[in-house]
Amino acid sequence: MPKPQREPRDEIRRSIRQRVERLDFGALAAELDLHGHARVPALLAPAECAEARALWCDPARFRKRVNLARHRFGDGGEYQYFARPLPPLVEALRGELYPPLARVANAWSERLGDPRRFPGTLAGLARLCREHGQREPTPLLLDYEAGGYNCLHQDLYGPVYFPLQVAIGLTRPGADYEGGAFLLVESRPRQQSRGDAIVLGPGDAVIFPTRERPVRGARGFHRAQLRHGVARVERGHRMTLGIIFHDAKS
Repeated sequence: MPKPQREPRDEIRRSIRQRVERLDFGALAAELDLHGHARVPALLAPAECAEARALWCDPARFRKRVNLARHRFGDGGEYQYFARPLPPLVEALRGELYPPLARVANAWSERLGDPRRFPGTLAGLARLCREHGQREPTPLLLDYEAGGYNCLHQDLYGPVYFPLQVAIGLTRPGADYEGGAFLLVESRPRQQSRGDAIVLGPGDAVIFPTRERPVRGARGFHRAQLRHGVARVERGHRMTLGIIFHDAKS
């Protein structure tokens, strides 16, 4: 008898799993400790970036659309939250990236003396979110035109939030757009804020804190607060895929 063919969803999950398994999360955790963020070059292939961009035009894929200017979150852009079922690529990224990042998150909790520990699987985190009334998926596509920007913010949707999230570039800096750097600003106690401007090529990812991270000081670890945003797009059209792991309240 012929072997059953793999479903496309299974193939996508397998491909993303193989890529994630090749990543050195020890080195990524060290980079997070040093810089407050960690870069992952070419996490997605060009064809996958094109596939993700094409989702923007399918309203059935999304549960909510937000205009930045209307809500005073920024200007010249919009973002859309995916509906369930998530597109296979988004679902695979979320499910495969979560377990190794949960280990980093739990190490951070231990350093900070925080009793919270995060489940080892995304399904476990989803159950925790549901217990607190958070049921809506939060991965999203962000689209900016010339003049667009996103104010500094934190993606908190309820009492449960996962300490790390991922942004993935989908368009080519210098070709599709100019400007539009990903911004990350860190505030430490009794110090002025420190900022990073990160340029994401198509398929490049950055892992960054959702709200705070542990920073070693003279008397042990303390909490550094972080916010992220997008600098003004000077020319062209910029798109990003955001992978957030905790769910939102309705």
